Amino acid sequence: MSSDVGVRVPPRAPRDLTHGAPTGLGRSVHRSGTVEGVSEHRPPRRLALIILVLVAAAGCLGLGYWQWVRFEAVGGTYQNLGYALQWPAFAFFCVYAYRRFVRLEAEEREAESTGGRRPSEPDEPTEIPEDLLPTRPRTLAEAREQEAADPDAQQINEYNEYLAQLARRSDRSAQ
Repeated sequence: MSSDVGVRVPPRAPRDLTHGAPTGLGRSVHRSGTVEGVSEHRPPRRLALIILVLVAAAGCLGLGYWQWVRFEAVGGTYQNLGYALQWPAFAFFCVYAYRRFVRLEAEEREAESTGGRRPSEPDEPTEIPEDLLPTRPRTLAEAREQEAADPDAQQINEYNEYLAQLARRSDRSAQ
């Protein structure tokens, strides 16, 4: 059989790798990765995010209602009441986080178009305060050096050695 059957397959339009939308036919890929011509203010993923937020918020409200019904039942506890009040807070957070995401995205887009400073970039590097992180473990040599310089540590070590001698003497006398 011949591989030339006479069926011509049209070439595929190049695709935007970030969204999968064809880039030809009057559409162009913006350098931020959005496809212009679809929507300047709402990228194609926006609808999916809205659906996700609505499903998550509805799920949280449904779980809150379920916990309320459990609280009102004969065996309901105050733990059920706590969850019944907590789930709507989670639903509110889903909506809040989405709105915050949209605002930050708009600020980023505005900064990119005006050439100004992006809100996500700090003015200067952030330093971590010395007392915020736990101290790193010392090596045995570092600990001995530090104890040699500290008179209180020397006194405690001498006392501990004295107690160890007493314990050894009592062990010998007990045998």
